[in-house]
Amino acid sequence: MAPVKATSAVKKSKFVIDCSGPANDKIFDAAAFEKYLHDRIKVEGRTNNLGEAVVISRSADNKITVTANIAFSKRYLKYLTKKFLKKNQIRDWLRVIASDKQTFELRYFNIANDEEAEDEE
Repeated sequence: MAPVKATSAVKKSKFVIDCSGPANDKIFDAAAFEKYLHDRIKVEGRTNNLGEAVVISRSADNKITVTANIAFSKRYLKYLTKKFLKKNQIRDWLRVIASDKQTFELRYFNIANDEEAEDEE
């Protein structure tokens, strides 16, 4: 039997958080959110340990890109995003939706549709 070579496959993942809608309305601060992610993302169980493993960048159109060279969960980004929204007391108006496999989007709750439905009843 031939020996099996152990190759460490580097799992490179890229996630985008699109917060352009609320940021353009001046409700959401993308720079503060980027700093929050820098401070809170854990690598190997420790915060402030990003190094080359995780890179966070913000583009001009208020999209935050997280590129990880290690195993990284999209669910963990959603958790941190919701935690940031709750901390800034805007969780009641915004929700985090996966628009595709590698992108989250911050959207407003559809409150107007709910009010129209109550008026019809």
